[in-house]
Amino acid sequence: MRFAALAALALALGCAAEPVRPPEKSKEAPPGWVIHQAANPHPTAAYAWLEIILEASARSVDRFGARPTILSREMAIATTAMYDAWAAYDEKAVGTRLGGKLRSPAAERTLANKEKAIAHAAYRALTYLYPEDGAWIEAQLRSAGGDPKEDSVPQQVGKAAADALIEYRRHDGANQHGDEVGSDGKPYSDYTFYEPRNPPDRIIDPDRWQQIPFDDGKGGTIFVNFLTAYWYRVKPFALERSDQFRPGPFPKVGTAQLKKEVDECIAYNGNLTLEEKALVEFMRDGPRSTGQSGHWLRFATDVSRRDSHELDRDVKLFFSIANIVFDAFIACWEAKRFYDSSRPWTLIRHLYRGRKIVGYFGPCKGFALIPAEQWHPYSPSTFVTPPFPGYPSGHSTASGAAAKMLELFTGSDRYEAVARRRAGELTEANCGVPQMQAREGKPALHLHDSPEVNLLLPTFSATAEMAGVSRIMGGYHIQTDNVAGLALGRTIATYSWPKYRAYFEGTAKIRD
Repeated sequence: MRFAALAALALALGCAAEPVRPPEKSKEAPPGWVIHQAANPHPTAAYAWLEIILEASARSVDRFGARPTILSREMAIATTAMYDAWAAYDEKAVGTRLGGKLRSPAAERTLANKEKAIAHAAYRALTYLYPEDGAWIEAQLRSAGGDPKEDSVPQQVGKAAADALIEYRRHDGANQHGDEVGSDGKPYSDYTFYEPRNPPDRIIDPDRWQQIPFDDGKGGTIFVNFLTAYWYRVKPFALERSDQFRPGPFPKVGTAQLKKEVDECIAYNGNLTLEEKALVEFMRDGPRSTGQSGHWLRFATDVSRRDSHELDRDVKLFFSIANIVFDAFIACWEAKRFYDSSRPWTLIRHLYRGRKIVGYFGPCKGFALIPAEQWHPYSPSTFVTPPFPGYPSGHSTASGAAAKMLELFTGSDRYEAVARRRAGELTEANCGVPQMQAREGKPALHLHDSPEVNLLLPTFSATAEMAGVSRIMGGYHIQTDNVAGLALGRTIATYSWPKYRAYFEGTAKIRD
């Protein structure tokens, strides 16, 4: 890690220490490691339905844009519906809403009945969450051998499990139907009247969040307000309250710690290697991002293939990962709303206004010595940085929670997976060579056609840390956002794991 020392050097010299490096040799994947997101030749019914859940989520992103908090709730509901239907056919597990009321006789606890109940529960949940894709979701059910009009016992079990869950979540604070008091009637709209302290065109308080200009893709500019600013009011799954583990304060402008962390972000962002670009884009998760919920559920499918899971274990694993990330986002958003902290975009413009720094000048423009007011994260102009406060990092909180849950669930921190990416494919895919003119008397910097990069993911905890530091590399966060987020997520998972086990072991009490 290069951190503050490189930052100080780059700023002192007025240029990047190494603006462009030659293409790097990709790391070799150790023998026997799992290839991330490889095809599963023998998927369980839960695995197959998770793929459908993830595709439904991606379709939602295509339609409404990336909404990580909302996506986490949608995936939690869909995977919980599968779990609750499955629990009816287990010897001791209880569902999250109806407990053991749906328990089937021992003779009916067959794999076929489990699969049918899961299918109908997932179908019911998904059509509630994504009504626009109802026809496509029905087609997925039929392709799996189901019929929405059938009236078998497993179908009734799946429907009852999903309906009870849907009723519980219908008014859980997420405002899915736009009918919360104070809402404007639009689904998932803010009903808590959040207003940014800083207007888009000037900085009043550099410690507070500011809306950032995005290209609208049509030649114009838009400013997106705090996405789901009310999310701290959503009912958690296992947490008692959204502020239960709220982290302490963040370093403020004027402190040496804040200056050090901003300089670290500048140095990273102005000196990205090919591997770092690949990591930033991999953890950003692409143009059809299903957020950190989808990303960590993908990691869970790697574990499923690695360990040759049967249906029961897949159901419990996907249920655990989806819900722990759901709770992580609720807790994270409570802290974001409470602290309302700024991001590097604002901090760099405030701390270095009127000065030049080495930075990323934007897609297809590369790195250069630029005015601080033109500094840009390593991100497309249509999604410059996530539209909500920085502290703590959502990526880090979700990743810390999911990684710890995977460790607790499997009994080991071992992951041993490799993700293959091509550096720059999301941010610079349409950039030729060269793309940037010389500035300030400096030679022109060229973008390179990049080789495929192997990102090695040895453990779950290391993968979470890579997710967190990628947000500093990309220019979205400072280190404090990351450290606090990882700690918050891990605390949530450690606290919650006994509650998940209680559902599996049949001792859980049904929450109000």
